[in-house]
Amino acid sequence: MDLIQRVQQHFVESIEAKQLSMGALSPAIAIAAEKIVQSLIADGKILACGNGGSAADAQHFAAEMVGRFERERPGLPAIALTTDSSALTAIANDYDFDLVFSKQVHALGRAGDILLAISTSGNSANVISAIHAAHDRNMVVLAFTGRDGGQIADLLTGDDVHLCVPHPRTARIQEVHITAIHALCDAVDFMLLGGD
Repeated sequence: MDLIQRVQQHFVESIEAKQLSMGALSPAIAIAAEKIVQSLIADGKILACGNGGSAADAQHFAAEMVGRFERERPGLPAIALTTDSSALTAIANDYDFDLVFSKQVHALGRAGDILLAISTSGNSANVISAIHAAHDRNMVVLAFTGRDGGQIADLLTGDDVHLCVPHPRTARIQEVHITAIHALCDAVDFMLLGGD
């Protein structure tokens, strides 16, 4: 395989992963959008977390909510728990890195809020801790995972929504996650603003 074919293989795999995920995730994305809108109408907010590329996805989601996705609208309350370097480093230093998100969820989360939790493996200890904190606060969890959902799959309860990308490769999971996040943002805007 030459270099161009190797590059093209990434596109082929990404397309295949998205086609496979489209049917599996579309109903869950619609349900997640409904839960977000219900929370927003009740004066709730969305807290988002993840590590590495998933941290970037959490920030991306919050930016689309607070700013806008593709249509002009008032900002929607969303906070990426990955962006406050002072809180992150203080919690990691004074307590444990596994608590960097859960301490923030306990401090900022309220009943009726949403936790958007992203972990490609489904096994990130600090994301798992955040899910426990969200449940303590009577928050709904929207969990973005991959593979078999990992430990997170077993933590989710009645009102939670699991968006599990059925693919073994981290890069492909992340690519589907960002597409799912864009679809989620669009669905929220459609429900709030109407239109085509």
